[in-house]
Amino acid sequence: MYDCIIVGAGPAGGAAAYHLAKQGRSVLILEKEPLPRYKPCGGGLSPQVAQWFDFDFSPAISLKINTIRYTWKMGDPVDAVLKTREPMWMVQRDIFDHFLVQQAQKQGAELKDNTEVLGIEFVSDRWQVNTANGSFTGHYLIAADGAKGPIAQWLGFKERKSRWGSALEAETSAPGKKGQTAHLEFGMVKNGYIWNFPKANGYSIGIGTFRGNDPHDLKNTLAEYATQFGIEIKTSQQYSHPLCLWDGDQKLHTQNALLAGESACIVDPLSGEGIRPALFSGCKAAEAIERALSGDLDALPRYTQVIQEEWGTDMVWAQRLASMFYRVPGIAYKVAVKRPSTTHRVGQILCGELRYADVANQAIKRLSTGFLPGMGG
Repeated sequence: MYDCIIVGAGPAGGAAAYHLAKQGRSVLILEKEPLPRYKPCGGGLSPQVAQWFDFDFSPAISLKINTIRYTWKMGDPVDAVLKTREPMWMVQRDIFDHFLVQQAQKQGAELKDNTEVLGIEFVSDRWQVNTANGSFTGHYLIAADGAKGPIAQWLGFKERKSRWGSALEAETSAPGKKGQTAHLEFGMVKNGYIWNFPKANGYSIGIGTFRGNDPHDLKNTLAEYATQFGIEIKTSQQYSHPLCLWDGDQKLHTQNALLAGESACIVDPLSGEGIRPALFSGCKAAEAIERALSGDLDALPRYTQVIQEEWGTDMVWAQRLASMFYRVPGIAYKVAVKRPSTTHRVGQILCGELRYADVANQAIKRLSTGFLPGMGG
């Protein structure tokens, strides 16, 4: 029997496994896909996450960038430099996720990939996890199986607060081209944006909507956008996936079990950022399970409280900003995105130097004063 079984080998699951194994706990990671596996994701990641671990992430970083180019309907470009302590990381999720799991394995964690969970059952004082490759038991369970995973529902979380977004993405190869600039386009899709993030061997180009269902034809819009980079994505493999955005505080614990990552609905509702909050929740989940294994009866409820206080309180402001930004994107682009200070502030938020709460009131005021006839999105 294991101290903890973790379902899902993404950033949340890998982070939790690493920290628990490092404490000497017996950990089993169950992942339905064989690793490494492709995961659609823009792959932009704040270097802030390095401080939560004691190993070097360099082998898992595809590229580092410090310049962003914004556009509105493929015109009106703005080039901005990220004035952060370190450049932003660009990662490829198959490599990054597998690397993180490998670090956990070095600490003693076990991995059973290509192993789909078919059901769970709490028996006496432990969880029995049934898979196609046998049954496993653990004192504690972490559901880190993503937005589409079933574990949260099986644990009894039927009505999770969440706002569903959607994304469509394609990975394209461009040998010999190593761009150092991330591209963000705001005018071609409602309630979201298009991105083109450089990687060592090509680009990750995608489109996301973050506020309700958008009937917009995402495939054709993305293909049109890609042509300006000389990319023909209609011949590339395209992946669509849901985004489980934060939409209010909620209980993230139950009997001997926690939700982490997108299972906990913690994706940033303004930016769609998911890797950093997933890693954060995985680290905090490991801390909670470690305390619970040591006899702390309040450890799991405290995990819910910690996520609310250290992540959720700021997502309230992110949601308010998203509501205004995506309602009037034309105004937002003119009075906010094009300001040189905006990129600096965004970089500080992503790197943990600022919180949305520190800038939201001023940003909302600036957006409000931009409501002029003819300037709407």
